[in-house]
Amino acid sequence: MDKKKVLIGIFDYIVITVGVVLFVMAWQSFLLPNNMIDGGLTGASALLAMVTGISVDIWYFGINVLLLVLAWFVLGQGFGIKTIYAILLSTALFRLLGDESMRWLWSVEGEALYVGDGILVPIIGGLLEAVGLALIIMRGGSTGGTDILALIVNKFWPISVGRFYLMADFVVITLLIFVPGHNFTNVVYGYITMGVCAYVLDLIMLGKDSTVQIHIFSDHLERIGNYITQDMARGVTALHAMGWYTKQDRQVLMVVLRKNELPELVKAVKEIDPKAFVTVVPANNVFGEGFDEMKTGLNKKKKKRQ
Repeated sequence: MDKKKVLIGIFDYIVITVGVVLFVMAWQSFLLPNNMIDGGLTGASALLAMVTGISVDIWYFGINVLLLVLAWFVLGQGFGIKTIYAILLSTALFRLLGDESMRWLWSVEGEALYVGDGILVPIIGGLLEAVGLALIIMRGGSTGGTDILALIVNKFWPISVGRFYLMADFVVITLLIFVPGHNFTNVVYGYITMGVCAYVLDLIMLGKDSTVQIHIFSDHLERIGNYITQDMARGVTALHAMGWYTKQDRQVLMVVLRKNELPELVKAVKEIDPKAFVTVVPANNVFGEGFDEMKTGLNKKKKKRQ
């Protein structure tokens, strides 16, 4: 068991490392060399760097140190350790990839990663950033900043991570128009990056937890129900129904599954009863055993009046 935990821990840090590399490349290879930014703490750090001349990595690291205390107490010790690793690695990579000697990794004219069509730069940057963030978050880490705030909010309220980024990033990107040497075009590119990042991040983060509700009509419900409960370890409910045309009473099985479990069930139903009638509808929010925990916000203690 200890060996398994160690291997899982190693795998977590490998995935986080890959995520950090993609995240930093989104910024240092595509966005910053083309005077573009996204939102969040990294965007705020970039804005501060443009105004003060102090490098992005210093602002990024300094602000994150203050926010780590909040993550440690609210989101747990394991989260804090992985976040410290992600922030330290991100800081080092921001400094490394931002050096002129690494120009060959920048998307600028004359280099291998150069993108001639300017509109593609924020799209590529947003895509890389979203994939990197998703890998980091799914393994229990964070790049800090608004990542921490987004996960804290998502811990207590059913607000998607991508939607939180959308609101916070909008403010940061809009401020770019007040930085000398930048104009509304840079802001628009920032909005494009923000939209792509939020959409892809939600697609990845919510995709793994997507659920579906299934109704099964068949003459072999007992075999199908036993397969669901015994082989798939999922609960199933038999609903009483009546065929309106035949006026005959019958039962219908209802089951809720993760979307990635659906192919297994469809295959099993087809093998048991090729003539079965199956309906599948998305279930956006499923709370309870085997699925998500109910999130209703922080409990507010009511003061009793004497």
